[in-house]
Amino acid sequence: MSEAALKKVMDHAAAGLAARKAFFDTKGELVVEVSRAMAVCLASGGKIMFCGNGGSAADCQHLAAEFSNRFKLERPPLPGLALTTDTSAITAIANDYSFDEIFSKQLQALGRPGDMLVGFSTSGTSTNVIRAMREAKRNEIITVGMCGQSGAEMTSVSDFLVTVPSSDTPVIQEIHISAGHMMCHLVDHFLFEAVSELTPYLPETS
Repeated sequence: MSEAALKKVMDHAAAGLAARKAFFDTKGELVVEVSRAMAVCLASGGKIMFCGNGGSAADCQHLAAEFSNRFKLERPPLPGLALTTDTSAITAIANDYSFDEIFSKQLQALGRPGDMLVGFSTSGTSTNVIRAMREAKRNEIITVGMCGQSGAEMTSVSDFLVTVPSSDTPVIQEIHISAGHMMCHLVDHFLFEAVSELTPYLPETS
């Protein structure tokens, strides 16, 4: 057996476990807050949109599918939309304008006040994600920034900033999807299992 290879496995596992524990120890309440805001958005007729690049793009369509299909609970489909999957829109915008605008232009077309945008960027500096989040805030769309430990440019454009205590991209991405799974789980909790917990946060209707 290769001792060097096994050490890489164990070192990565240890780093991931430590970062995951630190994340949920310090950000557990924030995950609940974000999930509650998502549930309010959906209960009010809004939708959750996701954007990111590379592995983060895969996380976007993963989580959008958890909403539009189901997570664990048998319940009606919920409107989750990944801005990373329409190759015609992405390539048209990148070709005619700029890759920096591939998410912001889709958001202009599809987003409405009261929706939510979840932007993934392990560095916190992805220009196309930052532009989309800036555009969202201009249009009264709630923004959630999912990033690494610094926050970087995401800090100023996020209503909720979810930082992961690591500078290792794979570890950050692993915790992002774990946090995303918990958000899906808690949205179901608030909308279908414990509606009374959500009621005080819903806008009053006349």
